[in-house]
Amino acid sequence: MSAQAGAPGQGGTGAATGGFAGGGGLLGGMVAQGPAETFNVVRGDRLEGRVALVTGGSNGIGAGVARRLAERGAGIVLADIDDDAGKALADELDATFVHCDVSRLEDNEAAVATAVERYGRLDLAFLNAGIASGCGLGEDFDLRRYRLAMGVNLDGVVFGVHAAIPALLATGGGTIVATASMAGIVGIPSDPIYAANKHAVVGLVRSLGEDLQARGIRVQGLCPSFADTAILGEGKELLEQIGFPILDVRTVVDAFFRLLDSDGTGECWFVIPGREIEPFAFRRAPGPRG
Repeated sequence: MSAQAGAPGQGGTGAATGGFAGGGGLLGGMVAQGPAETFNVVRGDRLEGRVALVTGGSNGIGAGVARRLAERGAGIVLADIDDDAGKALADELDATFVHCDVSRLEDNEAAVATAVERYGRLDLAFLNAGIASGCGLGEDFDLRRYRLAMGVNLDGVVFGVHAAIPALLATGGGTIVATASMAGIVGIPSDPIYAANKHAVVGLVRSLGEDLQARGIRVQGLCPSFADTAILGEGKELLEQIGFPILDVRTVVDAFFRLLDSDGTGECWFVIPGREIEPFAFRRAPGPRG
């Protein structure tokens, strides 16, 4: 996969000029807001005493980020359905593990509540849980697999954001990072359902960025190419056979901290072998004509 850079995207460091307060219709509830004022900036070198929630934290990218956060002094809540691996990693990092099915709103709320009860605050939510769909849209379509993939990959981010916002506001702001994928930027014929929910995560990040910035919360997206995690499954062998480079998890963890130390919001950072890690430059959509 490769990324084609276009004109500057919608995300950035400028102050938010509007936000949504609810109401009917696509533009219902839009209200004017003043310049953004960030109260709680979370940086890679400012993690001592900070608290992070990591979903999908038992393995792969989530575990790698959790280790790096713990090394830098952050308190960690690992949220996952893999209890054995999660509890073992929590013991290793002196962290807290909570069983969490991210497709359930109540599990996301319980994970955030655990962070506040255990550590007294929440500064960073890394919404990272994800799975492949394992089916297509033809004869191999499987409604159960479809619902599961959409529940974990999209609902898991929506519910995670919803659950984290009150706790972050109580801390004075903070950062939300959602793991999307390059599949959220380009088409993936081998798993169109996965591409669909990852495109939705990218749209969510871009839409929330400036709105939540006005309340001191930054929202960023992490979009790695194929990384060496369990989600590849049997596809890893095929990628190796055709010579497609697979990202080391450490490279994705490095990208997470590059993103954390940036000043932007509503951005989607691509991580591709051999390329500089940076926000994808989305082209602006054509506007209306009179």
